[in-house]
Amino acid sequence: MPNRLAHETSPYLLQHADNPVDWWPWSGEAFEEARRRGVPVLLSVGYSSCHWCHVLAVESFEDEQTAAFMNEHFVNIKVDREERPDVDAVYMEAVQAATGQGGWPMTVFLTADGEPFYFGTYFPPEPRHGMPSFRQVLEGVTAAWADRRDEVSEVAGKIVRDLAGRSLAYGGEGVPGEEELAQALLGLTREYDERHGGFGGAPKFPPSMVVEFLLRHYARTGAEGALEMASRTCGAMARGGIYDQLGGGFARYSVDREWVLPHFEKMLYDNALLCRVYAHLWRATGSELARRVALETADFMVRELRTAEGGFASALDADSDVADGSGKHVEGAFYVWTPEQLREVLGDEDGRRAAELFAVTEEGTFEEGASVLQLPDGEVESSIKERLLEARARRPRPGRDDKVVAAWNGLAIAALAEVGAYFDRPDLVERATEAADLLVRLHMDDAARLARTSKDGQVGANSGVLEDYADVAEGFLALAGVTGEGVWLEFAGFLLDIVLDQFVAEGGALYDTAHDAEQLIRRPQDPTDSATPSGWTAAAGALLSYAAQTGSQAHRAAAEGALGVVKALGPRAPRFISWGLAVAEALLDGPREVAVVGPQDDAGTRELHRTALLAQAPGAVVAVGEPDGEEFPLLRDRPLVDGSAAAYVCRHFVCDAPTADASSLARKLAN
Repeated sequence: MPNRLAHETSPYLLQHADNPVDWWPWSGEAFEEARRRGVPVLLSVGYSSCHWCHVLAVESFEDEQTAAFMNEHFVNIKVDREERPDVDAVYMEAVQAATGQGGWPMTVFLTADGEPFYFGTYFPPEPRHGMPSFRQVLEGVTAAWADRRDEVSEVAGKIVRDLAGRSLAYGGEGVPGEEELAQALLGLTREYDERHGGFGGAPKFPPSMVVEFLLRHYARTGAEGALEMASRTCGAMARGGIYDQLGGGFARYSVDREWVLPHFEKMLYDNALLCRVYAHLWRATGSELARRVALETADFMVRELRTAEGGFASALDADSDVADGSGKHVEGAFYVWTPEQLREVLGDEDGRRAAELFAVTEEGTFEEGASVLQLPDGEVESSIKERLLEARARRPRPGRDDKVVAAWNGLAIAALAEVGAYFDRPDLVERATEAADLLVRLHMDDAARLARTSKDGQVGANSGVLEDYADVAEGFLALAGVTGEGVWLEFAGFLLDIVLDQFVAEGGALYDTAHDAEQLIRRPQDPTDSATPSGWTAAAGALLSYAAQTGSQAHRAAAEGALGVVKALGPRAPRFISWGLAVAEALLDGPREVAVVGPQDDAGTRELHRTALLAQAPGAVVAVGEPDGEEFPLLRDRPLVDGSAAAYVCRHFVCDAPTADASSLARKLAN
């Protein structure tokens, strides 16, 4: 019989709806039940495409005896970290503070007041490698709760007090300047892997936000070293196993430092960020590889992640069924190949050639003699890729997490809009517009408050957090610049006004949840970038772009206040606040504001508009439309030149002399 999770919309929660565990969703009622029964809460946090979350579920949550023990001694709450990033952040901070590490699945034991007293991540069904079994943990916590309740309460209270006492160094007044950005670049140089590209060792994650900072720094300063690190990193990833050499799109991370062996889950946010970064790399260098990867990644998102409602699904699982009919469900089965499989599809000659090009060996780079496709050198004929793709399509597919997350869709909108504009793909701009329409229609209420998620056209119950407002505004601003439709600028303004009203604290700091959000044991507040820009740095970027489009001093002041933390953390930890560094590059450059005036169906207007969009000037904003267009403040008082379309390059709404020549505009934006 299904448990309470059967009524949820989260695919992750629905995966657990048939567990024998009597799961509750996160709710006040669950904590009241724990108080009524006098038992602790077992909080389990994960997400749909998490491999070890599935492993724990099979080993423990589907086991009748384990479930019976959990039901007798705990109130069990299951949380999708992607739906409730605030809950995840608060308790992950406690886990990391106590153990020095974190990850998912996350298992936390709480009092009925939500105070944590014991925690961990994955626990095996039997003791292993020094880890206790999950059953041992359950029994130990139960014994402590029964026999040492006062000690448990004391520990829980201390943890909460310690969390409350943790403070961030906001950097005081002032924004990062030349010195801080130069120090950040030096720090990245020290961590750069000169042999394999990327930063740090294994596991190695795609550094999309670091690359964006490097490209902007190069554009502003001409620092060749920054461009070299960006180019080599992107080249290594694009030719490695982390990139799907057949279908496009990137896996979540590489297990090794050489980018050979991926963790196979594919996330919308990674691909949206990387799609945009590769397009910007092409814009800076003209690299054909960067162009191909940007377009293939955009096409992957549309083909594999687009939902029936026009939004974009969250992820594809790492695991899928093996094609031999054995019923085994294993990681990477959809993607890996043996030399024999290549020959079966392509014939002997093309099969041998494909094995050589894709670095597929008899020994294999993965499990059981299979290899992850790489492309160390050259290119592969489209006919070979098409035949392999057709064969792969007949394999059992990985599961898809179909929920639409507002923030990640905002990132996808920005990427698809820009890639569509750069490469003359109006279909991609149309897909971006459809996703934006969905967010306005379904996720935004009449007061412009955002819902975090939706699924199958049904809006979720959880409120948007700061990253939702910031990333959706970022997407709308990019769409406005590409399409010349001022309604997207207006919607971005609605969202950013809520940021100013609901998320800003004293001294320019930002909270991850709104002032009127559910109160947890600690209000989450984290400026550091992780897999995506933090809500804090994303908001700084969107506020700055909106200010450049509208001249709003309030929004610019809020952006500058938010960047104080980048001044403090950028020189010390550049990898973990790299989107903030990218925003700081835009601030130092102005950012530049480009007003293109003229009918949008005019060839001269189109040429100037495209030139403006292709400018490398960090964080430049573009408005296009008729002179004195009501929708874009940047167009006001900007007349045509001798009756022809013209472009104005401005900073703080103070403009240089206009030009009707695209080459002249390009030179203005390059200086």
